[in-house]
Amino acid sequence: MPREWRDGRGLPIAPPMTVSSRPLRHGVYAAVLISLAAPGGTAVRKAKPRVTAPAPVKADGTIIPLPLNPIVPAAQRACTSRTPNGLGYTMLRAAPGAMPAASDVVLVNYIGYLAATGAVFDQGMRSPFPVSGVIPGFSQGLQMMGKSGIARFCIPAAMGYGPQGSGPIPANADLVFQVELIDYKTTAEIESMKAAAETPEPKANPQP
Repeated sequence: MPREWRDGRGLPIAPPMTVSSRPLRHGVYAAVLISLAAPGGTAVRKAKPRVTAPAPVKADGTIIPLPLNPIVPAAQRACTSRTPNGLGYTMLRAAPGAMPAASDVVLVNYIGYLAATGAVFDQGMRSPFPVSGVIPGFSQGLQMMGKSGIARFCIPAAMGYGPQGSGPIPANADLVFQVELIDYKTTAEIESMKAAAETPEPKANPQP
């Protein structure tokens, strides 16, 4: 979330207003005309709106089932386009540039939910995944995204967990994922980063 910056200076104070006698006389004449135009020659008074107290909230004794699983609305379970092999997708925020390959490792924000009910079964922030180490529909979708892009993927069961299901995902369930691609690295870059992290820093020579 971007940081909010506030101005510490105070607002300028307007100079005092001066009232001339001519506008005052015009104001008196206008008030007299309004009074004469009213029935019976009396000024029109607007009734003050009634202020009603808010109705008291009645306590609900319903027990919230745990764990708390949000439900995604139906409109956010649909995709606008489809690939030839059946993967649905909607580019919510397109991002130009290079896209990850099957051998790369991605860093993503994501949420996964069932297409039939909208029940959320998984979500993660800044999660690393090998592109080839996830379900086929998710892997194919990742390779359609550029850095900073956000997409929704509608994954048919055949490109997901199929007839066996997985945990809270029932068998033959169509899935939907919203994915934000934060960054990705090649396998060579990952290995180089690991080697650099494991290399001990050289000890400084003692000063005489």
